[in-house]
Amino acid sequence: MSKKKITRTSEILVRVGLSEQNIPLYLEWESTDGKDAGKPHAAKAVLISVFGRDTLDTLKIDLWTEDFQIMEMDRFMFQTLRGLADTYFRATQNKELAGAMQQFVTYFGEKTGIIPTEAQKKK
Repeated sequence: MSKKKITRTSEILVRVGLSEQNIPLYLEWESTDGKDAGKPHAAKAVLISVFGRDTLDTLKIDLWTEDFQIMEMDRFMFQTLRGLADTYFRATQNKELAGAMQQFVTYFGEKTGIIPTEAQKKK
């Protein structure tokens, strides 16, 4: 743990409304910081990854509501993958791997119709 002094804390809360079969029907989140602090925001999906300080393992929680459409999942994954590639580059400065990740993001975006292919751009 860092030797720096913690001067304040912040929280992010995720609420999950479940059916009797434990299927998420409603998701919302709110935080204690930012311009909308304390204001709930409705969501259709949430991905949480937590890297354990001691275990060095990743805990993943992936939730989506039953009305989350495939095209929405495609867009969610595209935006998440793009963000992961950006985060990886900012954290490591590894241009080669971050570039390879971005190439996959482009491939994924084209295959799901989120972004136009090169052939579609030329038309």
